[in-house]
Amino acid sequence: MTEEVKLSPNDIAFVALAVEYCNRLDNAFNETRTAFISSMLKLLPRLYISATDIQLDIAYSDYEIDPALDEDTYNAVRDNLQQMLEPDDVYLEVFVADMKYSDTPIAVTISENLADIYQEMFNIVASVKDKPTFEQRELIGICKNNFKEYWGQTLCNVLRALHNVNFAPADNYNNY
Repeated sequence: MTEEVKLSPNDIAFVALAVEYCNRLDNAFNETRTAFISSMLKLLPRLYISATDIQLDIAYSDYEIDPALDEDTYNAVRDNLQQMLEPDDVYLEVFVADMKYSDTPIAVTISENLADIYQEMFNIVASVKDKPTFEQRELIGICKNNFKEYWGQTLCNVLRALHNVNFAPADNYNNY
């Protein structure tokens, strides 16, 4: 008799937070800038903790996360966030791979970082939907590996930038 494969509570919590994150970005235009930033400052740490709690970490698999998000939707989310966050959208980043080869600071945007995480969350949610549980677990494990390799650092970077926008005096932040 084979043991039934089940999603762990951590896996379920992660997918639920991924859905919540996507919904927040899809509906960001319905929120004030202050409310949106506040919600991101609460949601991003929960997403980080949830991703670190995923037990499976799969670098190689027969399955893959489907690139379900189309470019137009990605651009619409990013552009909407950019409009909302101006003039504080751009910030200087030191945790970028190209930084070690650069003599000048590298500017990135909060809107693009949030949209990049949105793409990861959208794709994992779309990929696990209607899949058998054993495949869902593998896909979530692949997402954990992607978190370690890419989007976890992006999440930390954008959280720092949002913290600064939220708490730094306006005249102080624009000097970066």
